Amino acid sequence: MKKTTRRKELLLKGIAMLLIVVLATAACWHEIGTLLASGKVDSESAMVQSVMDKTATPGIAILFAKGGKTEFKTYGYADKAQGQEVTAESLFELGSTTKAFTALAVILLKNQGALNFTDDVTQYLPEFAPAYKGEKVKITINQLLAHTSGIPSWSIRLIPEGSDKEKLAATIHKMSSLKLDTDPGSTYQYATVNYDILAAIIEQVTGMSYQDYVTQQILKPLGMNDSYFSTGQERKPEQLAQGYRVFFGKSMAYDAPRYYGNIAAGYLVTNLKDLQHWVNAQMGTSDIPDELKKAIGQSHEPDLRTAGHESEDLRYAFGWSQERDTQVIRHSGSNPNYASQAIIDVERKEAVFVMANLNSTAPTLIAQNIYDQMHGQQMKSFKYDDTYILMDGIASFFVVLTVIGIAFKLIRLAAGRRTYAMEKKGIRRQKIRARVTLLIRALLLLLVLGWPLLINYNYTMISVWMSYSVLLWMGLASLSCVLSMILAGRNWR
Repeated sequence: MKKTTRRKELLLKGIAMLLIVVLATAACWHEIGTLLASGKVDSESAMVQSVMDKTATPGIAILFAKGGKTEFKTYGYADKAQGQEVTAESLFELGSTTKAFTALAVILLKNQGALNFTDDVTQYLPEFAPAYKGEKVKITINQLLAHTSGIPSWSIRLIPEGSDKEKLAATIHKMSSLKLDTDPGSTYQYATVNYDILAAIIEQVTGMSYQDYVTQQILKPLGMNDSYFSTGQERKPEQLAQGYRVFFGKSMAYDAPRYYGNIAAGYLVTNLKDLQHWVNAQMGTSDIPDELKKAIGQSHEPDLRTAGHESEDLRYAFGWSQERDTQVIRHSGSNPNYASQAIIDVERKEAVFVMANLNSTAPTLIAQNIYDQMHGQQMKSFKYDDTYILMDGIASFFVVLTVIGIAFKLIRLAAGRRTYAMEKKGIRRQKIRARVTLLIRALLLLLVLGWPLLINYNYTMISVWMSYSVLLWMGLASLSCVLSMILAGRNWR
């Protein structure tokens, strides 16, 4: 009788597992095929399409500049549901490539005598007084520009959600009593809020909103008339590409929250037609006001004593990562539902700028491949080293496994508790196993719920930036742990 019941349980488990695997495979058949297929890099268009497929990126906009000529290429959709294709007029959020505009605004103010790079931030923002090892320290403007202020990278999670102008002041308030990771000026550590603090200084010095100053002093003189900041000046919604996020290997429309407190570090909206003016200005191939031309030139010449050292070959200053031995400047950008990459060789007057309406490393790989191809080098295929894509894939896999586990546990719970004749030794072993299971599952539950805190994240950051599959796995894993604890509890007595 005992063997027959056991066989029935195993049969039910086998059927449930097979059914779930079949359904999961059918639902993700295209994504599995794309995952296993080798990426094509035999031509530029094949490479771009391959990267888009492997990252589930709906749309890509590319600007090339070489030999005084500018060319646009577009792929995919600005809005999949509407069947709207990407065009040269399609608008994208730049993410962190916005920082070069903010740095340029600071240089303009410095040239006008309104501030100095060596000024203490507290001269303009008295409440801003972070500490290092318990002592108040001085942070200068050039340290903010170079990401050597000591402000930790994880501070981005302190930026409050909202599009009203007070959110910038709220951001500065949250940073005012922050504990620094390093002594200011000693170490490079990329922290997006450095540039939000610069925005607050710009507002304090000019008496204008950050976006108004940048628009009047930079965007309009460059002829970037379609460009605007996505918090506070929303316009031309018909041109704005729909943003997306990845879920189970597929892109889903996603309208991310707005963060006015992060406006200067990631929220400039632009298109290819406007970007050509920005890129040409960087290369000195356009006719722009002398004051702006001078400031742009200065942004390419960092002081080696104060620049941030990203690596042996890269230094950071004025919103650009700059190669040590060349005049190549570059920067990537990521928002929760957009991404970008700029590579500009000022000396050779060559440039690539790529924008996407999904947050992934697709723009970075595409831009680098195109730049390499310009110089006769082999293009590279996508290697699945993208954090967001990788997290989605891992979480999606664990979701399937967890669903299978939950199905088995529910079957056991529905079957009720079975009692078999046992010796005292067997009963004792069963109780020990139950107690060990309870302890392990309780620890796993704490780990599932608490891992974001271990990496200085929080649930808001996960819900905004990561794939929905991560949150789904966390919920299902928690449920699985609870069910295991309930089953173990039945054998406790």
